[in-house]
Amino acid sequence: MEKNHSIERNKAMRYLFIINDGPYGNERPYNALRLAMNLAKRAGENVRIFLMGDGVQCVVAKQTTPDGYYNIERMLKSILRNGEAAT
Repeated sequence: MEKNHSIERNKAMRYLFIINDGPYGNERPYNALRLAMNLAKRAGENVRIFLMGDGVQCVVAKQTTPDGYYNIERMLKSILRNGEAAT
């Protein structure tokens, strides 16, 4: 029996990113959010972010971004336009 590949391609993929590191000091939260941002831009993709431990600091408003780092708050806002976040 042959699978119908067009049906499989139309299924939305669901992604969950768990971030438990603080926003600055290492690149793990940045890399996770960068990937999540790109996935959230795709039509039909379901992206969720779960922040725990030090990761909840990623949602602090009006963060002072250290030199050489991307603004994590802006990255999260971009994802939230198309995805979900929970703490």
